[in-house]
Amino acid sequence: MNRRRVTPLVLVLLLLVIGMSWVWLWPRIFPPAGSMQDSMTNMPGMPMPEPRPGQRSEDGATSPMPQSSAPSSEHPGVVTIPLERLQMIGVKYEPVARRRLEKTIRTVGRVAVDERRLAKVTIKFHGWIEELYVSALGDHVKKGQRLFTIYSPDLVASQEEYLLAVRGQKQLGSSEFPEVAQGSKDLLEAAKRRFQLWDITEDHIRELEQTGKVLKTLPIHSPITGTVIKKEALAGAHVEPGEELYTIADLSHVWILADIYEYELSFVKKDQKAAVTLSYDPSAILTGRVGFIYPTLDPKTRTAKVRFELDNLDEKLKPDMYANVELRVDLGTRLAIPQEAVIESGRKHVVFLHHGGGKLEPRLIKTGVKTGEWSEVLEGLKEGEHIVTSANFLIDSESRLKSAVESMGGMPGMK
Repeated sequence: MNRRRVTPLVLVLLLLVIGMSWVWLWPRIFPPAGSMQDSMTNMPGMPMPEPRPGQRSEDGATSPMPQSSAPSSEHPGVVTIPLERLQMIGVKYEPVARRRLEKTIRTVGRVAVDERRLAKVTIKFHGWIEELYVSALGDHVKKGQRLFTIYSPDLVASQEEYLLAVRGQKQLGSSEFPEVAQGSKDLLEAAKRRFQLWDITEDHIRELEQTGKVLKTLPIHSPITGTVIKKEALAGAHVEPGEELYTIADLSHVWILADIYEYELSFVKKDQKAAVTLSYDPSAILTGRVGFIYPTLDPKTRTAKVRFELDNLDEKLKPDMYANVELRVDLGTRLAIPQEAVIESGRKHVVFLHHGGGKLEPRLIKTGVKTGEWSEVLEGLKEGEHIVTSANFLIDSESRLKSAVESMGGMPGMK
């Protein structure tokens, strides 16, 4: 069998035909991404794609830009948040208004004895206690009541001298010699003055004059009506001049000493009324008043003592007992907003104004007095402006507002 030899020219032509075929088939087998999407969209039944933001569509219209929370060029600093988002967060608004503010100061005080109703029983001569009439701590005594009797050699000698002076006055008081009559009178007055200096009452002196008998012991009486809160007197004990034997306090009127912080002292005035309650009986409310503001400050606690005075007729309040004190101060009518609406960032105080349509504007303000739920506004807001009262939740939820607050450099006229 004869084989025909293939010439080189035939091989070249064959390769050219195969290459041209691949050039024609390659784009149809592996089309580009853009052309594939265009071919798919141009297929019957496929929806037309929406143009990208800012891109013109086939009909010549420009697609709108999506809504964002970027600051508006018309109102610098204003941030727009979709209303649905605000409703989901639970943002609340409230108008700025003038309100009557009342500041409440609460503290704990200690019940103390009224020092003006306190008496200490001492004697001015030495002696021995014979008999005790008030022998227990806490006994209630009345003014002039006998406390104890005392024997003193000096007291006995003074009684004898006084009786001699009384007899001398009777004998020599009508003497024809003026010097003698005057001398007997001066001697009687000197003996009587010694009794007075020793706190011997007038009725005992009169009794001594009438009976003419020297008493071995003399009674010592209570100087005030009150309760015995300290007792050192014992039957048969020897006592020296100036030794404190009894301490008697009138507890029908007491003090409460309370600590008030330095920043609250300006609100406390003399004669202000205060409500006093006890921890074991909160239902009982007593009324006191500010009696004195002490002039010194404790450097460690930064507090000053304030004395509250109140009646204690049933003696429910006892010395060294703790009591709760509440002082309400009327501050008058002032421009105020809820404290929860204020965001404190260092020395800055920021609130968010609501302009409607989800537009919020951060505003720097200057605050004044703070009460329980209100904060006074000194600068930055006007009456009638609407503010966000749940701004803290808004800041936590919308981090985009944080950058707006941090970018605020300040307000004209505010520091």
